[in-house]
Amino acid sequence: MKALLSYFKYVPLHLVLWVCVWLFFVYFFSYASSNTEFVFWFSITLLPVTIVTTYVFAYLLIPQYLLLKKYVAFTLYGLATFITSLYIILLVNFIILVYLANYQIDNVPMLSRNIVFVLILVYLVVGIVCFTRLLTHSYRSDNKNKELENKMLETELQLKEMELYYLKQQIHPHFLFNTLNTVYGAALKESKDTPALILKLSNMLDYMLHQIDKKEVPISEELKYIESYIGLEQVRFKDTLRVTLEKQMEKDVMVPPMLFMAFVENAFKHGKAINGFLTIDISLKSTESTIDFTVTNTVKENQEKVKGYGLGLDNTSKRLDATFPGAYVLTSEKRANLYELNLTINLKNKQNV
Repeated sequence: MKALLSYFKYVPLHLVLWVCVWLFFVYFFSYASSNTEFVFWFSITLLPVTIVTTYVFAYLLIPQYLLLKKYVAFTLYGLATFITSLYIILLVNFIILVYLANYQIDNVPMLSRNIVFVLILVYLVVGIVCFTRLLTHSYRSDNKNKELENKMLETELQLKEMELYYLKQQIHPHFLFNTLNTVYGAALKESKDTPALILKLSNMLDYMLHQIDKKEVPISEELKYIESYIGLEQVRFKDTLRVTLEKQMEKDVMVPPMLFMAFVENAFKHGKAINGFLTIDISLKSTESTIDFTVTNTVKENQEKVKGYGLGLDNTSKRLDATFPGAYVLTSEKRANLYELNLTINLKNKQNV
């Protein structure tokens, strides 16, 4: 019903169009002729032929064959329509000659005698309407394509947001499990450091609860969280840990929460003590346009290749792909007794997800 109503709303426009076409015919066929009655009826008789031919091309042949790239069928049916219209125009001329000119060719206006000129006028109208129809179709197609692209982009953004949400939810239990193991180990030994561990764990949980669901946090907040984590590990490792944290913050840029923690945690998890010490060096530098993060930890020279792609690192890699597609470089290298991981992010190409 709605489709039918949508067609009816164009009826007045079409009526105006064909009145203008009729006036167009009257104007041209009146040239050098005073037989207004003949011109009037000839134009009226010619109008239905023009209307039918126009609608056949504009609403049948073009949408069903030309736009669907069925060029052979369009050519054949178009040629058949042209021949049929030519036959009808010849028939109209003959009938007009009989009934209005009484077989007197001199009573027929000069331009209406020329079948080629009549045919040109008819197909000029057909061509203009078809061209307008094609322009309208092209405009509507472009709008539909833009709407579809916008919907696809919106869907893609929603999917990315959902992916980041679930990745963050995976990070929650991952870090919590590892940290609780540390507290549990200290409690079993009845260590005096247990209260300090619980306090640091409390600070970490506070950060998780209040920051993890945000899209972005200041990098200074990330640093505080990393420092709390390092402090917790220092309690656990005691004198067997040597850790340094170098930070150069020219700009307190915004980053996804807990972006660097998987790398820091893996340094403690996969690192091995050399000469009785696990050595970890962490460097984090940020400017308005770039972030450089490096973490180096000691490993045994004959140790199997450091995988470093556990759940936390895998999630972090996916978050980097979603947030900084094509705008980050993540490399790792093992040499002698050291394993180094480096992350460089170009903030200018950051995605707003």
